[in-house]
Amino acid sequence: MLKCPFHEDDNPSLKIYANTNTFNCFGCGANGDVIEFIQKKEQCSKHEALKKATNLCAGNAEIKNSEEKAKYPVASNDKQHQVILSKIYTTFKNGLNNGKASKPKQYLESRGLDFTKLEVGYNSGQFHHRGRLNDADMNDCIDAGLLIPYNGSVPNAKGTTYTAFAKDCVIFPLKNRKGEIVSIYGRNITETGKHYYLKDRQGLYPGCPKQEATKLILTEAIIDAATLIQLQIENMEVLSCFGTNGLTDEHRQAIKELPNLEEIIFFFDGDKAGNEAIEKYGNELRELLSEVEISKVNTPEGEDINSLYVSYDKDAILQLLEERNSFLLPEEPVQTQGIASPKEKSIAKLNTNNPDFITYTTDELQIIILGGINLQQLDRLRITLKISRKGMDNPLHSIRHTLDLYHSDYLEKFRTTVLKRTLAELTDGIEKYRLSRIESQKEKRPQERKLTDSQIKKAIKYLSSKKLMERTNEDIGKTGMIGEENNRLLMYLVFTSRLREQPLHIISLGASGTGKTYLQEKISELIPEHHKLEITMLSENAFYYFGQQELKNKLVLIEDMDGAEHVLYPLRELQSKKRISKTIPIKDSKGNLKTITMKVEGPICLAGTTTKEKLYEDNANRSLLIYLDSSKHHKEQIMNYQRKLSAGKIATKHEHQLIEFFKDMQTVLKPIKVRNPYAEYLVIPEHVFKPLRTNSHYLAFIETITFYHQYQREVKNDPVTNESYIETTLEDIEWANKLLKDVLLAKADELPKAERQFFESLKSWMQTAKKGSFFSKEVRDVFRMHPSKIKRYLNDLLRYNFIKVVGGNRYKGGLEYEVINTQEYKELESGITTALDDVLKELTNKLSGSVVHQWSKMQNRPLNGKENSKLNAVAQ
Repeated sequence: MLKCPFHEDDNPSLKIYANTNTFNCFGCGANGDVIEFIQKKEQCSKHEALKKATNLCAGNAEIKNSEEKAKYPVASNDKQHQVILSKIYTTFKNGLNNGKASKPKQYLESRGLDFTKLEVGYNSGQFHHRGRLNDADMNDCIDAGLLIPYNGSVPNAKGTTYTAFAKDCVIFPLKNRKGEIVSIYGRNITETGKHYYLKDRQGLYPGCPKQEATKLILTEAIIDAATLIQLQIENMEVLSCFGTNGLTDEHRQAIKELPNLEEIIFFFDGDKAGNEAIEKYGNELRELLSEVEISKVNTPEGEDINSLYVSYDKDAILQLLEERNSFLLPEEPVQTQGIASPKEKSIAKLNTNNPDFITYTTDELQIIILGGINLQQLDRLRITLKISRKGMDNPLHSIRHTLDLYHSDYLEKFRTTVLKRTLAELTDGIEKYRLSRIESQKEKRPQERKLTDSQIKKAIKYLSSKKLMERTNEDIGKTGMIGEENNRLLMYLVFTSRLREQPLHIISLGASGTGKTYLQEKISELIPEHHKLEITMLSENAFYYFGQQELKNKLVLIEDMDGAEHVLYPLRELQSKKRISKTIPIKDSKGNLKTITMKVEGPICLAGTTTKEKLYEDNANRSLLIYLDSSKHHKEQIMNYQRKLSAGKIATKHEHQLIEFFKDMQTVLKPIKVRNPYAEYLVIPEHVFKPLRTNSHYLAFIETITFYHQYQREVKNDPVTNESYIETTLEDIEWANKLLKDVLLAKADELPKAERQFFESLKSWMQTAKKGSFFSKEVRDVFRMHPSKIKRYLNDLLRYNFIKVVGGNRYKGGLEYEVINTQEYKELESGITTALDDVLKELTNKLSGSVVHQWSKMQNRPLNGKENSKLNAVAQ
């Protein structure tokens, strides 16, 4: 220790570090290197200090092992410093994990950093207080620069007081090639822009890159490197510089020692200083590592890595990395001797047999395109290529580069006429190849169904036939759809409603293996391909990327609603509002961010299946819910059909012809308005839950039945609105009551279908066994059900007052239960049926006399030629 010449120093407080040629005064805080020492001492400029230093060094012996010292800087008392730094850093890290450390956590959160995923700590400046350090540790901290003695007076202080290094800072460790902490870096959380390095700065953040690294990202600041480390970008290592002038010899040596390194990527701030630093260090590293590709990320002006992540999330970082530009390798001089004149026609060949290794050969050059062509972004033609002279094996006579053939700045760097002409011809060839690939990969969308005159007449004749509903249901059964007589006709009519302005929606519920998907698939086979969209699973934003008119009046089939949980909201909007929209940021051709709004129009007809009885309420309310027949008889019907099919006794050709005929009928159905003159008199049963939506579904289903009978209804014209329409008949209402009875019953029942089936089976067993009460163990033995399932069912029955506890002991033998009302379901079922029938009867009575006579004339019947022509005119 020496007496400091920069202040009155009775006790020596200045230390000289010979290995790094730096000094630090623990009294006044003066520090720096040899040049700064001379500047302070002589009160001169930096230039004068350099000349002074040169004169002072003249004649001195050359320092031995200078090369090794440049490779790996070593501070005095290295081992002691590492020990104390590791110990104190552990204190910093524990301080950040403390529940009271709210401010540093808030700071890190504001920078988008997760302290649980990073090696980071916090220095509150109190790590040496209250005897936390012994004398030896205190001295080591002073020696390492973690504590700086303070000579000024401090009220109520005893002995020597110290200023803590990097107080109120989040702390990042700097490590040597062995992974040991050799220094630390602090970022102040209270004063923006303030950051600190320890004296004798050494080490790297986050440490020396892994030896197997092939791509290395260099950042301008440690906070930027921490951001990239947190993102865990695949196949890329990260190394932080210490500012725009902070690429040290230690950085250079660490980079040189990477045997597999292929590319160095500069990702500095988007400002003048950052760009100048990239230019300086890019050229330096290109000379140092001639075989390594040097590239840079075009950071938007005024932004850095951390600000981009906070504002735009991970996708912006990945996009900028993807669009990085490379430095051009120096071009070898091209000899004119032996090269054909530009006027002479050269023979060029584009070989695309391997789409990931495309070659282009001319008389003079061979170009290899590695990694293929991007088929997605037609506004750019970014390729990775190797250009070499034909017949030359010397790798120094090759150019390897990633460039955009549509970017003039890149092409200007190729100065030779031959190379420019070749790249122009290559661009033309690649454009043609890319367009042909895009055409070949286009999705083959179903074409609109075209019918001949005879097919149209046959379909209209069917739709004009008497007892159309009975005939339709019967013929659906002949297409291979076994059983489910009520559900299959109901679902077919719901699918038909897709052609209307207010389509219906349907969800099939049932246990696994009951045939939900089978029913939906068989009925959807009757719908033309270009009118439906079948989906197995959807990502969160999938619906927003359809074409604006792509889903309009389409049947959307979701195989399993469990796979659509992430898109329930856009589904609801398409069902209710008949449109969805989303605004997203994109980059224009100049790289500027702007917003666009993606719109997708409906309406759609949604159909799905699920094993979950308790769907999201908002989605269930918008759909008709049907429960599948899980009876033993229905299963036997299906298995019998499967046996006959396997034995070759099913006329599959006739089934296929019938399916195609149903598609023809769907094709000849035309959009037309439907009016229900009886709507004011129709009232749904009072037992039904959610009556508003249910009433809407009921009326829409009646209109759909009328719509299906359009070739049997007279087309009328409203003299006020000049609107053409067809009218509902009482027969349509009767069919709707019949088909919707089970749906309305399910909506009126407090119990889900599975629990209702269990309860009815329980009542049937009790009646057969002549039992007035039961225990859960008895039920478990009879029905062979899992105890937890029985427990859940019994708890629900108790909650809804369907059963009550009459005895027993919960812990000895179990509780004894009794059914409160054995006839409640029959009463509910009778009430629904009676309510629907009563409305129809009352309506018939009200419309007596001439109205009934008129109604009798409105029964479903074929239209005459004049009426048929009128319907076609309206549809057109």
